[in-house]
Amino acid sequence: MKKLIAEFIGTLWLVLGGCGSAVLAASYPELGIGFAGVAIAFGLTVVTMAYAIGHVSGCHLNPAVSIGLYVGGRFNKKELLPYIIAQVLGGIAGAGILYLIVSGKPGFEIGGFAANGYGAHSPDGYSLGAALITEVVMTFMFLMVILGATHSKAPKGFAGLTIGLALTLIHLISIPVTNTSVNPARSTSQAIFVGDWAIDQLWLFWIAPIVGAVLAALVYKFISPEKK
Repeated sequence: MKKLIAEFIGTLWLVLGGCGSAVLAASYPELGIGFAGVAIAFGLTVVTMAYAIGHVSGCHLNPAVSIGLYVGGRFNKKELLPYIIAQVLGGIAGAGILYLIVSGKPGFEIGGFAANGYGAHSPDGYSLGAALITEVVMTFMFLMVILGATHSKAPKGFAGLTIGLALTLIHLISIPVTNTSVNPARSTSQAIFVGDWAIDQLWLFWIAPIVGAVLAALVYKFISPEKK
């Protein structure tokens, strides 16, 4: 239960910090954060939670990460579904807090609410195919970094920073394409509040990250310096 509470809080923070920066700050040019600022915000949520709850739950914050770690032999099957549920609920809670904040402004309209999308709902109008490739490849690379940074032979104490920087880089690459998911819990949390098109397109932001994570786990098991 302690692990699940930690995953709930961590994913809440990821959504509130990352999506919150996109919804509250990125639209104001005078703040100067733009896409780069949002990318940094997502990275910071992972870095801060990695050192806050990494020793409690492993700080997955992402169903695709949990699935990838399970396929890679780093995570217990019995904990997989409870982790995913905790992450999705944490993400929804984070989006709910963000909604309560932004709806307090006169003339509020939910708009995109930092939801993920493709086609007409891609920030720069990228196609379904481009979105699919982006999400699979970005999640693949994210899991490669996670599996490598947390390996027993990796330098100790730097995993959280490395993984947070990787997520920042991923956002810098892919925000224009899909608004960056690589995380089904993050996508679900925003889609629930946007509804309509965001729900219709949500399938991609579950399937693509999971496929990318599983492929990375299989590849890393093959190249890993430790063999069972």
